[in-house]
Amino acid sequence: MIIEAVNESTCIVYFGDRISDDIAGQVKWATEAIRQNLSDLVIDLVPSYTSVLVCYDADRTDRFGIASRLRKALSEEEQEAPDESASSTIELPVYYGDEVGLDLDEVCDYSGLSRDEVVRIHSEQTYRVYAIGFSPGFAYLGITDQRIALPRKATPRQKIPTGSVGIAGSQTAIYPSATPGGWQIVGRTPQRMIDWDSDSLALVSVGDRVRFRSIDRQEYLDLGGNLDEF
Repeated sequence: MIIEAVNESTCIVYFGDRISDDIAGQVKWATEAIRQNLSDLVIDLVPSYTSVLVCYDADRTDRFGIASRLRKALSEEEQEAPDESASSTIELPVYYGDEVGLDLDEVCDYSGLSRDEVVRIHSEQTYRVYAIGFSPGFAYLGITDQRIALPRKATPRQKIPTGSVGIAGSQTAIYPSATPGGWQIVGRTPQRMIDWDSDSLALVSVGDRVRFRSIDRQEYLDLGGNLDEF
């Protein structure tokens, strides 16, 4: 664990320098430990792939004081790190049909696999939420099976439909709202990914696990799915 100052009211706690399930697990429990033990000092926390950004009240402590409190809290909590098997797993229904799988044929051409094989591989994986960013509720999930991992599009689309599920490199993601994007779109979920009226805002949080369940066109529509472009 390394603690580095960013400015007079922010620091970053690093747990490694590579994307991995183990490090993501450390980030998850550390975020909770900091939230529980330093609530008197911490203003905001931003967990990511290998680190936690800590924004603290500079009127109540300085970079030395916050570092000391962080080391104490995390040292104690590390002895009681939660069982990762208890992590929340969220199942998301996904329709991989022609109307919504805008780049499914491109994934097939790149991988040499059939549509059914791509869908099976993509939906049988359990993904970890490594980070949330880019737009509200946009969750970066990993790690995508290398058989269907392909680069982002050379020219991004000006707008990706809400609920679109895409692949970019070794990651996959769901677009919670219609935004520009260059991910390879393979399907769409009818599940609402953001709730503007909730405290958490996003359906998933860093550290959660996600599985996709392949559904047919009728179930997608029954669940409120939209086949319009946006």
